[in-house]
Amino acid sequence: QVRLVESGGGMVQAGGSLRLSCAASGSIFSSNLMAWYRQAPGKQREFVALVGTGSGTNYSRSVRGRFTISRDNAKNTVYLQMNNLKPEDTAVYYCNCWPSKADYWGQGTEVTVSS
Repeated sequence: QVRLVESGGGMVQAGGSLRLSCAASGSIFSSNLMAWYRQAPGKQREFVALVGTGSGTNYSRSVRGRFTISRDNAKNTVYLQMNNLKPEDTAVYYCNCWPSKADYWGQGTEVTVSS
């Protein structure tokens, strides 16, 4: 059974930084692209960033240049370094495969950015 556990969220002021982690159980990491998604209050879940099985990455336009996604396959963990945070980054952040799999969604980790 695959289980994804996100952590590292919190409350920060605009311009601050946070580093999110996502620990995975099972064999999900070895052959899957991994991604971060987020869901702001009252909005649909959206793509944030993805990392390939190697080092290739891709980002949504809203976070490009501020966020960095990485993965450690030995630790079955994917990270999201978030710098220069803005109030519009406030959301619950989730990790999943790319494309996402419905059964893999975890509880997410909440990020709140105050102005």
